[in-house]
Amino acid sequence: MHIHAFDVFGAHPGTGNPALVVEHDAFDAAGRLQFACERGLTCVFLDAQAGTVDYWYPHQRSPLCVHATLAAAAVLFARHDGAGAVGVSTAMRGQRLDLLREDDACYVALQPQAAPDAVIPPAVLRHLLGVPDLAPVMPPRVASVGSPKLLVEVADVATLYALAPDLAAISAWGRAQGVNGLYVYCRLGPGHYEGRNFNHLERHLEDSATGVAAGALTVLLGHGLDLRQGRATGRDCLIRTRIDGDRILVGGAVRNDSMKNA
Repeated sequence: MHIHAFDVFGAHPGTGNPALVVEHDAFDAAGRLQFACERGLTCVFLDAQAGTVDYWYPHQRSPLCVHATLAAAAVLFARHDGAGAVGVSTAMRGQRLDLLREDDACYVALQPQAAPDAVIPPAVLRHLLGVPDLAPVMPPRVASVGSPKLLVEVADVATLYALAPDLAAISAWGRAQGVNGLYVYCRLGPGHYEGRNFNHLERHLEDSATGVAAGALTVLLGHGLDLRQGRATGRDCLIRTRIDGDRILVGGAVRNDSMKNA
């Protein structure tokens, strides 16, 4: 079994959202979940020959994880020197993903996906985010590039970091609505945003960067953006997106921390 460790979307060296790329494993589904749980990290199981990627968080399987996809892209590009694009498919839903390399960054090309028309009452939202007087800037909406997110805009950075989310309640609400967590964000300036993602059950597992949310937010807003994330985890991240025809490009830096055999 080969394990590759990466930090993805890091705004600076030593930061980023960690992911493990695992190849040549012999695990069944339960074994993959246990592997991710024991390491406390997002893991993508890459079958380079079949061209498939299978995503596992420490608590569940996921249909799509962009930062893990970009980690897998870095492995594939290292074997195809000079290639500007490669392709893979997701194991859960067979979603085709085009992977691009531009200078020192990797991108995944995604397309808007059908999303549940979930409506969340204000009182429920305030309970889920633990703020009794929370007033979103606009009504929350769901958008998706493969993993639906409820997108909630708040007034400012202070509000963003005053949230006290009920993670179990968010998970239960998401399962009932077909939504993969809440992404709460605020505007920093034209084209610049900061956000936090809530879909893990353990507070210490909060995402440092959430590429699927950046893609969903791009769909919702209709333009590319620079999205900061990771302040809550101490791992400063920067996700960049742009619209390319009918595709949403989501990408950033991918740095290889280590490579080992296990």
